[in-house]
Amino acid sequence: MTYDPKQLAQISLVTLLILGCLFVLYPFLAAVLFAAVICITTWPVYGWLHGKLGRRDTLAAAVMTLILLLGMVVPTIFLAASLGDALHMMIGKIRPWLDEGIGEPPVWVANLPVIGEQIVDYWHRLQDNREEMLNLLRRSYEPVRNMAMASISLVGNGILQLVLVVFIGFFFYRDGLSLANRVSGAARRLAGDLGTELLNLTRATVTGVMVGIVGTAVAQALVALLGFLIAGVPGAMLLAMATFFLSMVPIGPPLLWGGAAFWLYDQGEIAWAVFMVAYGAMVISSVDNFVKPILISRTASLPILLIALGVFGGILAFGFIGIFLGPALLALGHVLFMRWMHQPDLEGN
Repeated sequence: MTYDPKQLAQISLVTLLILGCLFVLYPFLAAVLFAAVICITTWPVYGWLHGKLGRRDTLAAAVMTLILLLGMVVPTIFLAASLGDALHMMIGKIRPWLDEGIGEPPVWVANLPVIGEQIVDYWHRLQDNREEMLNLLRRSYEPVRNMAMASISLVGNGILQLVLVVFIGFFFYRDGLSLANRVSGAARRLAGDLGTELLNLTRATVTGVMVGIVGTAVAQALVALLGFLIAGVPGAMLLAMATFFLSMVPIGPPLLWGGAAFWLYDQGEIAWAVFMVAYGAMVISSVDNFVKPILISRTASLPILLIALGVFGGILAFGFIGIFLGPALLALGHVLFMRWMHQPDLEGN
């Protein structure tokens, strides 16, 4: 088989052009994808707002962008500030131990089965050997400090990413109809009716997963905030925001309300500690079982493992916004794969 040199040159130029465009856009790929996911999910709200504002594209897009800015960026800035305050408070708690010693162990430590006496003996040994105690505190302090600084850095980077997402989202809203027509036309040219069907499936999946995940996270954060405020747990707003982000991980919320219950118990608030455990188990953690199925009812059931892997893998791949982008992409891949697997049956093969 012979190839026309002119055709080879054209193919090479087009390939180089595509690679060059991808190379230029690669640093912004996560922001572009997440902006697309956000716009697809909130498009009905934009459509309603567009009609109320006299179908003025730029004005409606600007108002929608402002809503996203207030709903996404401002709370994240507050979270970053709260993490900084928590780090400062943690340092303030540890510093007296370095100066004055760790004091006597809590009474409940001695009552722990099997290991209680060993912990108390080691505690007293640390009190008598100040150098060993200081070394232990330093070894414990550095990992905790590094983890806290990494969390603040992740959230700070997330703020910049979200600002970029909101900026890109403005143009997606303003030119959304034109972009949708072009994407639909391209899908139809590539795969005919099947391309259009898969495009609609993509939109429904992304919308359902995002509404389900984010809606459940918001619901859990709100009920957790109420419980923390009732029980008098310090840093209730920070814990509620942490609940929002950790709600996508199966064991995330119990770590927070369980830690709050432990703090209450350590403070001698036994009744409030019991309340926190009961409220966390029956209300905070139960939200996921009731809210998410309702919100995701129009899409295929998404495995919990897929959501967890999407959260962790998304953070590693895309940073802060990967918390939301990762599960959405994996859910889309899962649904399209299942659709492809059943395609022969649908065609009667």
